[in-house]
Amino acid sequence: MKIWSLMDDVSAGEGWEKEHGLSLYLETKRHRILFDTGKSGLFLKNAERAGIHISAVDTAVLSHGHYDHGGGLADFLERSRTAPVYIQEGALEPHYSRRAGGRIEEIGVDPALKKNPRLVTVRGALKIDEELTVFGRVPGEELLSEANRLLLEWDGDGFCQDAFNHEQSLIVREKGGKRILVAGCAHRGIVNIIERFIQLEGAAPDAVIGGFHLMAPASGSSIPREQIEAVARRLLGFRGEAGDTVYYTCHCTGLFAYGILKERMGERISYLAAGGRAEL
Repeated sequence: MKIWSLMDDVSAGEGWEKEHGLSLYLETKRHRILFDTGKSGLFLKNAERAGIHISAVDTAVLSHGHYDHGGGLADFLERSRTAPVYIQEGALEPHYSRRAGGRIEEIGVDPALKKNPRLVTVRGALKIDEELTVFGRVPGEELLSEANRLLLEWDGDGFCQDAFNHEQSLIVREKGGKRILVAGCAHRGIVNIIERFIQLEGAAPDAVIGGFHLMAPASGSSIPREQIEAVARRLLGFRGEAGDTVYYTCHCTGLFAYGILKERMGERISYLAAGGRAEL
């Protein structure tokens, strides 16, 4: 399986566009997959430079309902005229962030996209085919990021902390090969998401790709070092059927937190910046 980072907060080098957002492109034996679309249509420029034809994408996944993951969704739907887009129930409802001074700002994805017939709404887990499954509504409260405290939803009576029932991750199974977990921001906690993967698949993933939400994007500040180190210890304990689980992180993990993870995890973790590529 081949993975390209089409958008990230960090650029892999000169000529690669960057913005606060995430977009990943995956090629498997059966599929051409777009996972998230960044903050805008800028991911299309990186795709073009990488020689990737977005019009050939056959499956798209929106990890959750924040603008930095779905801001380019309309651009994708225009460029790709047939691919279904899998979203969790509630992903296109309003979502909010508490900014400096207590100001509350809407950070969702354009709700007008609800009308698009190519959106496939999922509640929980859905096996798309033998190679792909999406799953959300992850239980567990272990090592949830403190940065979630600033992320809100409306419960009908007022603002409350977002439960992230609109978040989902992707499982990719290679025939006779590895099983890969792709996450967006891991708001439900990367450890809890991996534990749910194990419940569904019977073993830990061989590789994990995605952001771990170890910083607060609004301020750029990292969560406490001790919590990052605790995440590193737990991640080191996972082992897939092919060997120790390896990690490719990005976006909302933050470079400060990534530096700590790298200190603790060594070669088992790498950063996948915009324009970066990995092969599994």
